[in-house]
Amino acid sequence: MTAHFFNLYNESDGIHRSLADGVATRIFPGQHAMLAVVRIEAESESARHSHPEEQWGVLLEGTGMRIQNDVEHPVSAGDFWQTPSGVPHSFRAGSEGALVFDVFSPPRPEYRKPGFGTT
Repeated sequence: MTAHFFNLYNESDGIHRSLADGVATRIFPGQHAMLAVVRIEAESESARHSHPEEQWGVLLEGTGMRIQNDVEHPVSAGDFWQTPSGVPHSFRAGSEGALVFDVFSPPRPEYRKPGFGTT
């Protein structure tokens, strides 16, 4: 695609990071916000973590459990959520896996480069 245009399903787009076993993301940083497309394999879970940036997530495909402040919230395609700054959270995919679209504001500095982990 051309500059500033991307495709949700083009696996070569974005900055690639592995967040945990079975959890991979592609990052799209902007000046004031950052988008991430997170693919979570069946029954895999992201590491519990928190960060100072506000985060919004949308479950595009699959089912799973969004865990925030140690409370489990079952989610299915079309559900979305807000994670305030500093709130511990993780995501566990259901039996068919999950595709999550995240928005961070401001952008997370550590996500501006490829790598491993949530920090």
